[in-house]
Amino acid sequence: MKIKVVKRLLEANDRVAEENRRLLKEKGIFTINLMSGPGAGKTSVLVRTIEALKDRVPIGVIEGDITGTDDAARIDALGVPVVQINTEGACHLDAGMVREALDEIPLESISLLFIENVGNLVCPAEFNVGEDVKIMVLSVTEGDDKPLKYPLMFRESDALIINKTDLLPHTDVDMEKIRDNALSLNPGLKIFEVSCRTGSGIPAWTAYLSTL
Repeated sequence: MKIKVVKRLLEANDRVAEENRRLLKEKGIFTINLMSGPGAGKTSVLVRTIEALKDRVPIGVIEGDITGTDDAARIDALGVPVVQINTEGACHLDAGMVREALDEIPLESISLLFIENVGNLVCPAEFNVGEDVKIMVLSVTEGDDKPLKYPLMFRESDALIINKTDLLPHTDVDMEKIRDNALSLNPGLKIFEVSCRTGSGIPAWTAYLSTL
């Protein structure tokens, strides 16, 4: 019975996700679902990305957190429209939550939408929200064992941003192990090594966005 309930839940979510996708396509908006574990630096990557692109590309953001508005405040300070979703305990955003948030975003005024998902390496990968692509952020401080421990996230993602590379000298992380294991799960995965602290790797990442 539990399997049937979960299947129905995912099917219902996928129907709303497809409605979201159609709406966003009609408005000419490209949508990115940004995922990671807690503390990997999703918001810092987003801030750097917005700083690099906002003068050329009109951007909107949906922020997902269990509680709090700190991340939304950081985005708002950049002068781009942002809507906060607090899940109050849920470990991911779903398509219905995003659909409600879209009513608060000026869709006529943006062409790129970032949906920053709740920090979690499992659930966000299972729920489509209407995105065009899924992008994952992994920090070097999380260790090099994450691809094989959380394979679905790596399989579902179109690109992997390995963040906090400035901290590499202070860790025992094997970057080649991360790359090799991630690519063994998803051979088409694009991988970018960045440091939001120094800005290293951000130009290559934002150049990739222009190809999508």
